[in-house]
Amino acid sequence: MTNPAPALLRPDGSNLRVLVVDDEQMLTDLLSMALRMEGWDVRTAGSGFEALQTARDFEPDAMVLDIMMPDLDGMAVLQRLRQSGDDVPVLFLTAKDAVTDRVAGLTAGGDDYVTKPFSLEEVVARLRGLMRRAGTAHATGAEPILRVADLSLNEDSHEVERAGTEIELTATEFELLRYLMRNQRRVVSKAQILDRVWNYDFGGRSSVVELYISYLRKKIDAGHEPLIHTVRGVGYMIKAPQ
Repeated sequence: MTNPAPALLRPDGSNLRVLVVDDEQMLTDLLSMALRMEGWDVRTAGSGFEALQTARDFEPDAMVLDIMMPDLDGMAVLQRLRQSGDDVPVLFLTAKDAVTDRVAGLTAGGDDYVTKPFSLEEVVARLRGLMRRAGTAHATGAEPILRVADLSLNEDSHEVERAGTEIELTATEFELLRYLMRNQRRVVSKAQILDRVWNYDFGGRSSVVELYISYLRKKIDAGHEPLIHTVRGVGYMIKAPQ
């Protein structure tokens, strides 16, 4: 079963703040509703210039930023934010789905990328990850540790142990293991892993998933009963031994 997501708050205990920027009113209304259900404070802006002003006044912990806007596009908004010293985590939201567009958004200083159409659950999950990695959000009311048999992963400290022995993982290995553990006993496909762990399409290069699965197995399963399993023709699954 998937572990329930713990509630997130600012380090001082106050509600997280998210700014949603899009010129489609219906879309900002839907996103605002979903984010407020997380207990977050939400402001919206319908243009690039309004976004810059609201960001200065509201001081958000994260921003959902549409790229295609009529006055000042999302890339330009992000550039001005970064030039002013604002390092707020930014999740780009756009109808563009080409790999080059995604890479351009990330290299411009964005932190993640979701294309339309999207699920509200996916946007919330991506924002949670952005704010936790940035250190602006802390879990409350739930233990930040995922466990499968004698393997444990601490989502806050990024510490991983198996049978009491600490395991050093790269950032990508950690995200891959966390995704598997959050979906323990559930088969996830290579496409799902690419989308959730790498956040953009590798153009069919699913071999990168196989490579990182092999890295994990060497670190996690070596000398132990295997936890990571291949379901041939479907994907991968992590589960405790029977």
